Amino acid sequence: MNIDVIRDLTQPMRHIVHVRNHLLAADGSVEEGGNDSGPSPHDLYDTALGSCKALTLVWYARRKNIALTDIRVSVGRDASDERRGVYRLTATLYLEGDLTEVQRTELLAIADKCPVHKLMTTVNTEITTVLG
Repeated sequence: MNIDVIRDLTQPMRHIVHVRNHLLAADGSVEEGGNDSGPSPHDLYDTALGSCKALTLVWYARRKNIALTDIRVSVGRDASDERRGVYRLTATLYLEGDLTEVQRTELLAIADKCPVHKLMTTVNTEITTVLG
């Protein structure tokens, strides 16, 4: 599967991201020279973590018959040490439903096992950039 990122020449920095049958806008903030018409690449990176945790918990709760009726994930970013190799994300889970403390603790542990969390923390990603 390819993801295509295509420039929107009507705006200074905006690009349209094509993922399967979905379109997303990506843009820089006004301070960066964009129009803030979509999330920045850092926002999309952070979003991948939050959405993966949410989807993983819904899947897991259904599989285990846990009464999770709703979930919200808030991802906070501290990029103050990014240039020194440390990028900090804090994912806060808001769980709804008739859940025991044991189930809440179980869901918290499962959230750290979502594929994107593992990808961000345990995998060595190799990137090759070529000209087309």
